[in-house]
Amino acid sequence: MPKRGKKEDVKAESVENEEPEQKKGKKGGKEPEPVILYEDSPDKLTTDDGKKYTWKISSWNVDGIRAWVKKEGLSWVREEDPDIICLQETKCAEKALPSDVKDMPEYPHKYWACSDEKEGYSGVAMLCKEEPVNVTYGIGIEEHDKEGRVITAEFESFYLVAAYVPNSSRGLVRLDYRQRWDVDFRGYLKGLDGKKPLILCGDLNVAHKEIDLKNPKTNKKTPGFTPQEREGFGTLLDEGFLDSFRELYPDKPFAYTFWTYMMNSRAKNVGWRLDYFVLSKALRPSLCDSKIRSKAMGSDHCPITLYMAI
Repeated sequence: MPKRGKKEDVKAESVENEEPEQKKGKKGGKEPEPVILYEDSPDKLTTDDGKKYTWKISSWNVDGIRAWVKKEGLSWVREEDPDIICLQETKCAEKALPSDVKDMPEYPHKYWACSDEKEGYSGVAMLCKEEPVNVTYGIGIEEHDKEGRVITAEFESFYLVAAYVPNSSRGLVRLDYRQRWDVDFRGYLKGLDGKKPLILCGDLNVAHKEIDLKNPKTNKKTPGFTPQEREGFGTLLDEGFLDSFRELYPDKPFAYTFWTYMMNSRAKNVGWRLDYFVLSKALRPSLCDSKIRSKAMGSDHCPITLYMAI
C-alpha cells in the first residue's frame, strides 16, 4: 500500500516545486503570495440554445474508496445527486468494497474494475441510476487491462468511458509506458467515436496547459506535465475531441482538481487540473456546463460534474 502523500500516481517528487513563488517585502524579507481560491460559477443547466440538461455525471478520484467512505464521500454524492458517478483509484478488490457503497439503493447498477496483480492499486468504478445498454472493461490490450483502469458503458445515444490514466511515476520510469498507453487509448476512443459519440471522464493524469497548474515553470520534467504527456493529450483533442471545461472557460485560472497532501497545498490552492470531461466534438451542442467542485473534501482530488442535454 503506497504511503499517504506518496500514492502510486502522485507527483510526490515535485513537492519542492509546489510551494508558491515568494516575493520580497518592503524590508527585503520574503512574504508569501496571496492565496487565490477557485470559485465555481453558478451551474448552467441549459445548452446555448436553451435545451435543459438530461444527464448529470460526476467523476472523482477518491484515493482509496474505503478511506473516502470514512471521510463522508458518500454524503457528497447524495447531495450532488448525479445520474452517474465515476470513481478512480478505488484501491480495493470488489470483494472488499465497503457495504455502504455496494448497497446504495440510489444507484442500482454498479460496475467495478480492479487490478489483477496488485491489491490496493488503481481501480475504477461506475455507479448508475439507469442501466446501460452494455458495459465493458479495459480497452482490449492485456498490457493495459490488467491494472483495472477503464470501464465503458454504452447508452442509447452515447458512450461513457470512465478512466484512470497511468502516471509516468517518480523519475519518469513509466513515461515510455504512458506514451504507449496514450496511443492505444486514443485508438480505442476513436473506435468508439466511429460508432456513436462519447464522454470520457476521470483522472487523466495530465495538466494540459500552463494555466492548468500553479507552478508550470518548475514542473516541466514532472509526471503529468512532461512535453510528451501534454502532446499526447493535445493529439487526442486534435483528433475530434474537446476538453469541456476549457471549451467553456478557456481563460479561467486557479482551477485545479488535485493538491498534494504535503505543505498545506490545498489551503494555498497550489494544485493541478488532472481530472476531465472530454467529449466527442459532435456532443458540443449538448454541453450545458462543466464544473469543478473544489470545496468537496475526502480525497487529494476534488470531484467534477458535467451537465449534458442528450
